[in-house]
Amino acid sequence: MIQRVQTVYLFLAILCLGATCTGMEFLRFTQASESFSFSVFGIQAIHGSSTEVYKSIPIYLSIIGICLFLFMTLMSYKNIGRQLQWARRLTFLYFVLIISAIVFYYAGGTLFFDGSYEKELGLGYALLVVGFPFCFLAQLGIKKDKKLLDSLNRLR
Repeated sequence: MIQRVQTVYLFLAILCLGATCTGMEFLRFTQASESFSFSVFGIQAIHGSSTEVYKSIPIYLSIIGICLFLFMTLMSYKNIGRQLQWARRLTFLYFVLIISAIVFYYAGGTLFFDGSYEKELGLGYALLVVGFPFCFLAQLGIKKDKKLLDSLNRLR
């Protein structure tokens, strides 16, 4: 199992997504003396030095779910067809998660502020985006293994 390259890629994707569950900030919308921070636990309003929960959105549940799905895909190495199906679905789910983060980045500030505001990306967003190529490369590795096994079965 460990000698396959997709194992490393899936494990790296799990690490990237798991690190975002520590509460790293995805986005921050800032205007004058107040700002709103978006992390896996929800949206926090920051007024000067005080912080309060503006809206609790449990995004960590979806990220933990995707991490578990990554792990299940990693552990289904004995059934290569199922592993390939799960890897494709996983890549699609991960892509939807990234697209929703991008949409919130461009449209989210208008929910909090009427005038002009600044948008900032956090380390959590970078880790979210960095994990996607690992997921895609794992899918390509699984596909390559399936092609190799099918060619070997044809020779029997």
